[in-house]
Amino acid sequence: MTTTEGSIDGRSDGGADGRVVVIGDALIDELRTDEGSSDHVGGAGLNVAVGLSRLGVPTTLLASVGDDADGRSIRDFLDEHGVELVATVNPLGTGRAVSLRVDGEPSYVFTDAAVDRGLDFSPEQLDVLAAAPLVAVSSYPFDDAALTDRLLAVVGDEPRRLVVDPNPRPGFLPGGDAQVTAFGAGFARVAAACLLVKIGDDDAALVTGRSLEEWQDALLAAGAGGVLATRGSDGAGLLLSGRDELRRGISAAEGDVVDTMGAGDATFASIVSSLLADRRDPGSVDWADALGRAMDVAAATVRSPGALLRSPTL
Repeated sequence: MTTTEGSIDGRSDGGADGRVVVIGDALIDELRTDEGSSDHVGGAGLNVAVGLSRLGVPTTLLASVGDDADGRSIRDFLDEHGVELVATVNPLGTGRAVSLRVDGEPSYVFTDAAVDRGLDFSPEQLDVLAAAPLVAVSSYPFDDAALTDRLLAVVGDEPRRLVVDPNPRPGFLPGGDAQVTAFGAGFARVAAACLLVKIGDDDAALVTGRSLEEWQDALLAAGAGGVLATRGSDGAGLLLSGRDELRRGISAAEGDVVDTMGAGDATFASIVSSLLADRRDPGSVDWADALGRAMDVAAATVRSPGALLRSPTL
């Protein structure tokens, strides 16, 4: 069962306005501390969609959400931030991630509903995907071969319009080495059809056991249009085929780092917005400017609690 919900003006137009589509997870982040616990709307896909909306990009989120109180919290949050939701209703309910923070870094335990985050690719979802100028994917179950096939069948076409952050997390891959290997293989297949992929140093260690540099070279050789490689506090680099890598450190900003949870999602949203502005052609993007802007956004985001995208102008 699929429902269409939460458009900016209260109507569903099936994507006729060419909104950017984000595919990814939407869940409740249950933050536990010594003082108790608190619930926050989150999920990598949701964070990217809200971040794009805050950057002025009309955005639709496709996600698996339960028909329950947590699902209503997600719907209300997306509506507040002007993001349209076209949901696959999860029979297990809305997913939860129980998280702890150690020096600002999150660790997670996911419920079954959170792990089961695949889409049903309903007619409503296919309509918005068909109209989207860009499709950004974050935290997709690439270990599921059938869902990977479906994603490629729907949006793995030419001209390229897929931008993907695999965002692998151990809690989403409880099956051990075999599931991790399947995830890596599924992502590699999709990366070959991508305009751009984003990977991180932790991702490389988990999925491939190789260095970030080795993984980005392999993805480019397999056909990815470009690779954005993030290196935590050391910033990020962008590598396109046949070009020297462009690197940029995290921007300086006032205040202390409070929470690093949203840095990667904010960086990804900023880069997607730059691609959209330059008509989806990585070769036409002013990458020095785009990467600098993304690092400004990341620096601002980590200086506030939670994963809501911030920037020097927001």
